[in-house]
Amino acid sequence: MAFYQFNGIKPVVHPSSFVHPQAAVTGNVVIGKDVYIGPGCALRGDWGKIIIEDGCNVQENCTVHMFPGVTVLLKESAHIGHGAIIHGAIIGQNCLVGMNAVIMDEVELGDECIVGALCFIRQGEKIPPRSLVVGNPHKIIKHVSDEMMRWKTEGTKLYQQLPKQCFDTLQLCEPLPVEIEQQSIFKSDYKPFKREG
Repeated sequence: MAFYQFNGIKPVVHPSSFVHPQAAVTGNVVIGKDVYIGPGCALRGDWGKIIIEDGCNVQENCTVHMFPGVTVLLKESAHIGHGAIIHGAIIGQNCLVGMNAVIMDEVELGDECIVGALCFIRQGEKIPPRSLVVGNPHKIIKHVSDEMMRWKTEGTKLYQQLPKQCFDTLQLCEPLPVEIEQQSIFKSDYKPFKREG
């Protein structure tokens, strides 16, 4: 069971969106169309509200939460990478938040920003649109190019197709056994790197 009522409030999810059974969606959470929520995600709308607009994806092991009375907003086509934390922030349209990034309270991430993996954006920061943000603490290093944005948008389109693919094909199964003659698939020519001299 992925959905939990809190204080009499139930999550609202568009039927085209896929929330993995191993995710936990609690309370005042609204999920729009063609959204993918991966396993291990915690979307906790207990003290405030979470709005996830159409076409977003929130990948494995992400956490979305807030201080009391705050609304967290992921605007259309926001792409939240594996393990990221969004706490009380607004994520602009068509943004990419990299793996294990942390976006803190009252941050406003402008549209079409790209946030690098492991980046930490401090409380209250206002990041201009089309910024490339990296580091801990964060630093804006350049403007996001059209080419970078095309790459990001194409990646997000794959995730927008994933809910339907999950509904059509995802099912629990037992793994296939490895037959003795197949064990060679585990052999490798890998050799550890050795420094010369």
